[in-house]
Amino acid sequence: MNRRPPSLRFTQRSLLSIGVALALTLGATGCSTPPPAPVVRASTLVQPFDQAIVLATDTLMQQIKTESGMFAKPEKSTVVIDPTLDAASGQQTAATQQLDQAIAERLKQKAERIQVLPFEAANVGKARWLLAGSIARSQNAFRIDLALVDVANGTVAAQSSAMAAPASVDMSPLAYYRDSPVVVKDEVVEGYTRTTTLQPGQKADAVYLKHVAAATIINDATVNYNAARYREALEQYRSALALPSGDQLRVLNGIYLSNVKLGQNAEAEEAFGRVVDYGIAHNRLGVKFLFNPGSTEFWSDPRVTSAYTMWLRQIARQVSSAKVCLDIVGHTSKTGPEEVNDTLSLKRAMYIKKRLSSESATVARLARTEGMGSRQNIVGSGSDYVVDALDRRVEFGIMDCNRLSASK
Repeated sequence: MNRRPPSLRFTQRSLLSIGVALALTLGATGCSTPPPAPVVRASTLVQPFDQAIVLATDTLMQQIKTESGMFAKPEKSTVVIDPTLDAASGQQTAATQQLDQAIAERLKQKAERIQVLPFEAANVGKARWLLAGSIARSQNAFRIDLALVDVANGTVAAQSSAMAAPASVDMSPLAYYRDSPVVVKDEVVEGYTRTTTLQPGQKADAVYLKHVAAATIINDATVNYNAARYREALEQYRSALALPSGDQLRVLNGIYLSNVKLGQNAEAEEAFGRVVDYGIAHNRLGVKFLFNPGSTEFWSDPRVTSAYTMWLRQIARQVSSAKVCLDIVGHTSKTGPEEVNDTLSLKRAMYIKKRLSSESATVARLARTEGMGSRQNIVGSGSDYVVDALDRRVEFGIMDCNRLSASK
C-alpha cells in the first residue's frame, strides 16, 4: 500500500490557511478563469473568541463571494444583523453582544461592498441579507454558528461555524435576562437558533421569519431596558405586543420586568399572570426560584425573593383557572454529588407544590412532583453564580390528567 509522502500531509489548519491564501492570490493576479476556491464552512480549531469570530465571519463572506457572485455587482449589498443568542438558554450575554459588535466591525473593514444596516423593521424589508448567529456549548469549547439568510426567498445562502476557547467567552447574561423570572425561550427563539445551524440551500425557520418584524421592536425595547430606560422599554414592549406577531414570551416578560422597575406592582402582577398563561398554553414554564445552598429555603436576600409569593399566587391561579394537571420538576446545578442533587431537586419541587397548594387547594389535586437533579442543565457551568441561575429552576409542565391519576 502506497503511503502519502510527508510533504503532502496537511492539518485542517494548514488547509484552511492555504485556501485563504489561494483565494487572495487569485484575486490579485486577475486571472480570467480562476479555479473555484474551496468552500470551508466549519472549523474544529479551538482559538480565542475574537479570532474565532473573525474566522466565522470571513468564512461566511467567502462562501457568498464564491457561490453567488455578489461582489461582482457594482452596488453594495445590504445586511442586517439580528442580535445573536446563547443557543441553550435563548439569552443575550456579554459574549453575544461582543459577537454582534465584532461581526459588524469585520464586515465594515473587510467587505467593502457590504453595508451593515441597523436592525430595524424598515431595514429588514429592504436589506438583501439577514444575519443570524448563536453561541453553543460543545464539549470543551463554544461553537459560533452564523447563517446568512436571503431576505427575498427566506433561504440560507451561507453558513459558517468556528470554535472558541471557554476562557475567552463571557456568558454572563445581560440585565434583561439576568432579571427575568422565567426561561425566555419559546418557539420563536428556538426557530432563530435552529436557523443559525442550517446548511446553505435550506429554508430558514418559518416561525422565526414570521416574527422578525416584531423582533426589531423587541430588540429596541430590550436595549432600553438594559440601559435602565424602563419607561421607554415598557412603551416599546407594548407596541410589539400590539403587532400580530408580537405575542411572544420575550414581550410579555419585558412588560413584567419594566413594570417591576417602575414600581407599578399591580401592573407587574397582571403581566406575570400573562407570562404564566402563555407558559401553560405552550406547555413550557421554567421559573427561577433561587434557594439557599443545599436547602429548600428560598435565597435569604429579599431583593431577590420578594416577588416569589406573587409568582406562586399567579401560578396557582392560572393553573386552577385552566384546570390543567401540572408536573412540577425541580432542577439543580451540577455542583455536588448526583444522588444529593436528585434528592434536593425533588425536595424543592415538593416545597413549591406545598406553597402552591396553600394558594389554591385545587393545585394539590392537579399536581405531581419530580426531581431531575442536574441532568437537564441548560448552562451547566457548575459555578452556582448568575451565569447558571437557569440551572437552579423549577419547571411547570402540563401533563395528561389520566397520567397523573395513574401515578398516584
